[in-house]
Amino acid sequence: MCTLLYTAMMPELGIRELRTDLAARIRRASIGETTVITVNGRPAAQLGPVDPTSSAGAPDLAALVASGAVLPPRRTDGHVSPHTVQVWGTVRLDRLLREIRG
Repeated sequence: MCTLLYTAMMPELGIRELRTDLAARIRRASIGETTVITVNGRPAAQLGPVDPTSSAGAPDLAALVASGAVLPPRRTDGHVSPHTVQVWGTVRLDRLLREIRG
């Protein structure tokens, strides 16, 4: 219920309209306007301004740990492994770790 009321106050825009007017919508988002993007009439995404407290809109590790989204690292000495591991987008993480750990 709250979501419906919240999205009803924001302008809605279909995905096709967004494609034709993307540059203008990005400019509007940069000045603070939030727009709900719909697909087949249903809300699917939200276009809005970037949170000024975070860099490039992505939370840093400290913010993720504080929110409980991730556990803090066990090592705090800044150690970085000299070995790199290539990861492909189609590989599941559990299988990759099993392969690395043996």
